[in-house]
Amino acid sequence: MDKMIVYEDNALLVVHKPVGIATETARIGQADLVSELKNYRKQKGEDAYIGVVHRLDQPVEGLLVFAKDARTARLLSDGLQKGRLTKRYAALVAGVPGTQEGTLSDSLLKDGRTNLSAVVPRGTKGAKEAGLRWKLLRHNGECALLEIVLDTGRHHQIRVQMAHAGFPLLGDFKYGSVSSKALSDQLSVNSVALLAHEISLIHPVTGEKMEFSLKLDKFNKFSDKKNTN
Repeated sequence: MDKMIVYEDNALLVVHKPVGIATETARIGQADLVSELKNYRKQKGEDAYIGVVHRLDQPVEGLLVFAKDARTARLLSDGLQKGRLTKRYAALVAGVPGTQEGTLSDSLLKDGRTNLSAVVPRGTKGAKEAGLRWKLLRHNGECALLEIVLDTGRHHQIRVQMAHAGFPLLGDFKYGSVSSKALSDQLSVNSVALLAHEISLIHPVTGEKMEFSLKLDKFNKFSDKKNTN
């Protein structure tokens, strides 16, 4: 657990979640990050409270911030809603967009039985609006590295919206196309190529602006030519 902790103080924890572990789950016998953090705090003789502010899908790697008390959890959640806590994602996608940057706005519907989401016509019962902004960082002609900022937080949002736009994430065998799955196999990308690589926040106690980031080396090797469009 110590190796996953990027930052810790009396109010919060910033954690680097690896691929394959759920942020939080109700499934008996399945490990999850929240349970691991509670055990970590217990072993230190602390209150085992862990406040979940945001989540990452099980196959997705990246940074998460957790609160150590209910007040901090409320303040961080409020900061997330009001833009004082921001997140940036790096995604390796099949194909190369024709522009430097863009936005996606769709209506998404989650199927609770299959745990899948899909883009549906606006006005569909139960659907929710989803928006994101993307920027092209690098590409090598067959795949591209994008930086993505979410305007909403929907189920599987980045994976669904990028696939619908024609640029499915490599390693995504739920939402990928036939060609993106073939490219994933060719490049030996076996997990969803999405990394929550940056978090910026205003500390709820000190008021200090804090930024945390992860290197993008794991993706740069697949898109090793600088964007020259």
